[in-house]
Amino acid sequence: MRSTAAVLAILLSTTACATMDAQTPAAAQAERLVAPILTTPDAVDSATFAQPQVARVTHVDLDLALDFERKRVAGTATLDILAREDAAQIVLDSNGLVIDRVTDGQGRALPFEVGPRVDGKGEPVTVSLRTDDGQARQIVIHYAANPQADALQWLASEQTAGGEHPFLFSQGQAILNRSWIPTQDSPGIRQTWRARITAPEPLDVVMSGVAQGDPETLGNDENGQGRRAFTFVMDKPVPPYLIAIAAGDIDFRAIGPRTGVWAEPDMLDRAHHEVADTEDMVEEAEKLYGPYRWGRYDMIVLPPAFPYGGMENPVMTFLTPTFIAGDRSLTGLVAHELAHSWSGNLVTNAVWGDGWLNEGVTSYFENRIVEEIYGETRARQEAALDYMAILETLDEVGRDAPGTALHHPEGTDSAGSAIVYNKGAAFLRTLESKVGRERFDAWLRQWFDNHAFQPATSNMIYEDMRTNLARNAAEAERLMLREWIFEPGLPANVAKPDPAAFAAVDSASAAYAASGTIPAAQTWRGWTSAERQRFLRQVPRDRTAQQLAALDRQLGLAATGNNEELFLWLDLALANRYAPAVPQAESFLAEVGRAKFVRPLFGTLAEEGDWGAAIAKRIYAETRPGYHAVTRGSVDKVLGWEE
Repeated sequence: MRSTAAVLAILLSTTACATMDAQTPAAAQAERLVAPILTTPDAVDSATFAQPQVARVTHVDLDLALDFERKRVAGTATLDILAREDAAQIVLDSNGLVIDRVTDGQGRALPFEVGPRVDGKGEPVTVSLRTDDGQARQIVIHYAANPQADALQWLASEQTAGGEHPFLFSQGQAILNRSWIPTQDSPGIRQTWRARITAPEPLDVVMSGVAQGDPETLGNDENGQGRRAFTFVMDKPVPPYLIAIAAGDIDFRAIGPRTGVWAEPDMLDRAHHEVADTEDMVEEAEKLYGPYRWGRYDMIVLPPAFPYGGMENPVMTFLTPTFIAGDRSLTGLVAHELAHSWSGNLVTNAVWGDGWLNEGVTSYFENRIVEEIYGETRARQEAALDYMAILETLDEVGRDAPGTALHHPEGTDSAGSAIVYNKGAAFLRTLESKVGRERFDAWLRQWFDNHAFQPATSNMIYEDMRTNLARNAAEAERLMLREWIFEPGLPANVAKPDPAAFAAVDSASAAYAASGTIPAAQTWRGWTSAERQRFLRQVPRDRTAQQLAALDRQLGLAATGNNEELFLWLDLALANRYAPAVPQAESFLAEVGRAKFVRPLFGTLAEEGDWGAAIAKRIYAETRPGYHAVTRGSVDKVLGWEE
């Protein structure tokens, strides 16, 4: 039996076309998909002010101008509204937006109120839907984003590879897009969207939607600078955090018939070489879990200030340049972001406490793509590294820590990426090992197919596994489904990695720990990146300056072009107050904004007493303005930094 709220959700989704604004073309109304709203208690998102069961956004139409001098995005957001007949208002999310006025689709003013700010959440914007002739089904918000909007990073020309033009990029996950787009900013309130963006010449604009033809030349603006307009459409309902933008001096190069890469001209050759396997990855992913449903799969390699390894924005994955090693040894990142086209983008966690539904499933899928493209050995090694990270986290926080469960109820802090990503992947890998790959793959494909373009919860996938994966209740118990999803620690039936995956490396690590014997340079060069990372992670933490110098001299650690390995070396060196590594760490932290590297390095320095704290504060005072808000926020906490 369905609850009243569930019935309402179904009615809202199935009557969408009938309640869209009359001015919306009939063809567009018919084509737009409207995703359901989940209303069970575990699907209610406390991170949004929205009340989607009363009134929800189904489509966003942006008409915005980029102003690099004032670091401002301004214009209009036109929202299509689906509401109960008795709904008098709609509640949106904002974080510092400057709203000038709100009108209905006919230009008539609508009363609105910006509520008090809530730390970490922003402020609600309540808009009246009452008009002279009934209820507004479309509202137009005239607004500007704050120059300090958390989602946006404005880079000066000197912060780019070319050094001649400024750059802008956004990062919306998890709830940052409300700082530049007035909408209902929740992963469970999926929306289609369209955008027209104007930017100064010669900058190009890309977004996480399909470009509509060539840019339109507009002539000069008030400053005498030529401008162009770029138009994008996303006709599939997506969670709002996946609306993304980048603008700068960028060029494009094709990889395959539906894949390609954007980058600054000085970076394009290296970027294209590194991602040359992408078309093959898409084909292998489709063989595994069904068709790629987004049309094109393009990527943009951003300046190094980008705070993440990658962001799975539909049709335009954002990538950090730190994955470029020259030998494609770190392209698991590309496989990961591609896999999100199914897990995360196609089927999305309704609330962030179920983030493993995005990241854990994707990490499993990533490893399967890596296996198909680069072979079983590399896939097994990368899975073993992930398993090692799980154990390290459990040892650090305790196996009973609530945050080590995959599902995080309201008020539970995650124990980190090793749980959300790696434990989630280990869960699916365990299921595969227990039921067999063929049966498991059939189940996962039907999960994607049956929940395409919809939100989901841990309870939903749990019930789906019990019904469609396990043959009976007894098998469901043996698979320990509930323990994996809802209980802390690591269940007893976990499929452990094959010890042979790192047999040679572990032998070398044991020899080094026992007698200080460093692997031969030729051996080191012959290892995969996963093997080199495994060795560095197993180097005893306490090292003398002489021991560190010998490691660097033999293995060329400071000179590596692989940033994952360089990070491990710098972290080890700083943990031992190794002075020769400080200038390189300073350069690295000044150039790279990826939180995965930046936060731990500052954390390591902070743990080294007065010596490290002084270095950390000196470096951070210089580098902080160049970091994205995501990175700044994490390092601020580590250093106790106050502006």
